Amino acid sequence: MTILGISAYYHDSSAALVVDGVVVAAACEERFSRMKHDKSFPSKAISFCIDSAGIDFLHIDYVVFYEKPLVKFERILSTHIHYAPKGYASFIKAIPVWLKDRLNMTKTISGALNELCGSKRNWDIRYVDHHLSHAAMAYYTSGYPDAAILVIDAVGENATTSIVKADNGNMNIIKQQHFPHSIGLLYSAFTYFLGFEVNSDEYKVMGLAPYGSLEDEQTIRFVQTIESQLVNIAEDGSIVINPKRFTFMHAMKMVNVKQWEQLFEIPHRKKGDPILQSHKNLAAAIQSVTEKIILRLVNHAKQLIPSDYLCISGGCALNCSAMGKAKNSRIFQHIHVPFAPGDDGGAMGAALLFSQMIGDGYEGVTSPYTGPDYPDNEIIDALTKFSLSYQPSGYARLYPKVATWLSQGKIIGWFQGKMEFGPRALGNRSILADPRGAGMKNKVNSLIKFREEFRPFAPVVLEECASEYFNIDHSPYMMFATHVHPGVKDKLAAVTHIDRSARVQTVNREENAHLYNLLLSYKDITQCPVLLNTSFNVMGEPIVCTPEDAIQTFLNSGMDILIINNYIVEK
Repeated sequence: MTILGISAYYHDSSAALVVDGVVVAAACEERFSRMKHDKSFPSKAISFCIDSAGIDFLHIDYVVFYEKPLVKFERILSTHIHYAPKGYASFIKAIPVWLKDRLNMTKTISGALNELCGSKRNWDIRYVDHHLSHAAMAYYTSGYPDAAILVIDAVGENATTSIVKADNGNMNIIKQQHFPHSIGLLYSAFTYFLGFEVNSDEYKVMGLAPYGSLEDEQTIRFVQTIESQLVNIAEDGSIVINPKRFTFMHAMKMVNVKQWEQLFEIPHRKKGDPILQSHKNLAAAIQSVTEKIILRLVNHAKQLIPSDYLCISGGCALNCSAMGKAKNSRIFQHIHVPFAPGDDGGAMGAALLFSQMIGDGYEGVTSPYTGPDYPDNEIIDALTKFSLSYQPSGYARLYPKVATWLSQGKIIGWFQGKMEFGPRALGNRSILADPRGAGMKNKVNSLIKFREEFRPFAPVVLEECASEYFNIDHSPYMMFATHVHPGVKDKLAAVTHIDRSARVQTVNREENAHLYNLLLSYKDITQCPVLLNTSFNVMGEPIVCTPEDAIQTFLNSGMDILIINNYIVEK
């Protein structure tokens, strides 16, 4: 059976194609449209999946959407009724969209697919529970025989947190928390108050948090205020938010800004305003509270489901600091966070879930490298279009050459093979640099990425060397933050955050041979098996997809050298 999974219309639209239980292609729409967090119907991503599999649209047996629209609409409608007459403006804005396009989602999806393939067809469109899509993405890519699964996000149809039991390919929801009591929305409220963009910049709050001090009297007061005025946290990790302190249920804004300014006794930060120490302390406070909640949920999941294995998915799983705390707690022996735990991964999860439901099963472990790759002729055409001089090189000579440049402080655009699926650059669409000097962090932030100075960078390390440098031995998808060993932190200044943490990616030869071999060459030259790895993009843009994308980003930033497969371009 051929199953097309689709995520769309909220944020991070994507498509995934599963054939006989195997993921053959998957990609996010933003990489093709060049619109960050693109929420439109994933036409370009679907076309890529079809072309990549070498089939046509007639071969698609089922189309599976990553949530149940009618259940979601019922929640939206009942919420507006409950809070009426508040929320009239948001009601007037939301309801026409639902009535026109989303209430009859089968018609909307069918029309978009018919337009895409140029003919009319009766598509077999199915819908699966949003949190089960997240759960399937985590469990079916884990390789685990059984597992407890935690799904934590803003909100699906109704659920905001789910504990799911998985065994022998089957999943059952054991316990759920429902809207508006949401860890994701709680965190997003602080994202909004701190002047960042909701559903986009939550990771900036996480990156800012270590600059606050948990011992500071102000931070202690912030934590007390959060836990006494905003949210009640139970021992099992369930929460009850105070509806008087939030407006996201009925308004276009997350909170009443003036009320929060009085509550925390600090100014609301607007986008572009200076970041004050009080803002850093508030970020530290909500990060600390979030980690407390998630650790309680992990512990409760263990009590309900005594497995050795835990999977975590949903947008909150992208909080790598909290995931690191969960991993280091050792409550579960093994924890898996997939390479696309957010809504983009919902397309893959939905397709894998339906494949299991109809008896096709699922492939035990799925690679993140499921996107497009480009043959030599297309690479050369792109380089010629920009009138660039280039030099081809065999890989045996390429690795030591690039490693030498990196050791000399050169910043490399590294574009190889199939694009990664999910938000992390895992070595095929990456910017690489020397991790050893503190100045490199500032250089990459200011001259390459054009982003805030407080933002940290991730280290990528040879898997066999990981435990020598970090408090972790396996983290292939860059989903866990852990501590850098005290004795080596000064040797890895560019990838060590202010609190001595790092979001580590481990690499072995099977997972990514090119990146592994480059690290080996770099280690031979520097005795250091670590590189700085950040996504191949500048702030506000999606990660590059095509050779042309890579060339434009290279020319418009301070990168020194571009490597597209085995073609070298020097500035």
